[in-house]
Amino acid sequence: MMATPDLQTLRAAVALAARAPSIHNSQPWRWLHGTTSLHLYADAARLLPATDPDGRDLMLSCGAALHHLQVTMAASGWATHVHRLPNPNQPDHLAAVDFRPREPSRDDIALAAAIQRRRTDRRRYTSWPVPAELLADLARTAGTFGAVLMPTTEPDDRYQLVRALAEASTRQEADLAYAAELAAWAGRSPFVAEGVPATNIPAGERRHGDTTMRAFPNGQLTDPGDRWEDDAGELLVLATATDTTESRLRAGEPMSSVLLWATDFRMATCPLSQVLEVEATRDLVRDRVLDGFGVPQIVLRVGWAPVNTAPLPATPRRPIDDIFGRQGQ
Repeated sequence: MMATPDLQTLRAAVALAARAPSIHNSQPWRWLHGTTSLHLYADAARLLPATDPDGRDLMLSCGAALHHLQVTMAASGWATHVHRLPNPNQPDHLAAVDFRPREPSRDDIALAAAIQRRRTDRRRYTSWPVPAELLADLARTAGTFGAVLMPTTEPDDRYQLVRALAEASTRQEADLAYAAELAAWAGRSPFVAEGVPATNIPAGERRHGDTTMRAFPNGQLTDPGDRWEDDAGELLVLATATDTTESRLRAGEPMSSVLLWATDFRMATCPLSQVLEVEATRDLVRDRVLDGFGVPQIVLRVGWAPVNTAPLPATPRRPIDDIFGRQGQ
């Protein structure tokens, strides 16, 4: 009989997978275990209709959790085989994961260790440049998943992207339904199990250099960065060849991998989805930044936090029993 992970191992892996980034920390996933496999489901009740009407962010979030699960299991000595969208008649069934024993590598252990350290850092970054070699390493990481990670290091590409970021912010802020949804999910107490806590939202300034950040309410986080220092954060566009449901799910996996490797390199990171939540600015990024080649799925901001920056607190997560159970129950 083939060896399979025990329930305790699966439960611990799901708990770490739940550390994946998700839109407004909504954690829109459920995991069910069977006799020999583990199954990922989208939690449609956690769709944010004003922010994410077509479920793009939800699917990307679930893809990131799926990759976190694979990383955690690899470090525990289990290789994974993933069947994505295995049941056409059940669209919320996103993946079935099978396992086989395998010796973990140093990279497996390093990447799993980064899960607990990764934070979404919305603060100002320093003027220290990100080396081109490091950006190339991150791009190669995305390439192993069949995705493209494009650093916007050319001035015109950067201009077009930051212009789109600002326009998306203006459009969403004019939408009352969006404003109400954002207020419901952000600026929360750190003791609530979901949403973005006020303690993880910078107070005051929401524009870093040329980059317009999402205007989360009720920020309490002091930004130690020097407001007169240039922010050298890089903006990376992650793109896929197509824009199917599976493409969006798969895009979450290289997003997760890039964020974890950047964390392992001691970089600060922040996914920026706002620009791709508005159709007009998503088209602008596709046509003017990617020149029509590929579909943008997420923008990642990476850079270096100031040396005097205190570690960000971990954002809360839902209790494991809320997201993990047995099939058929």
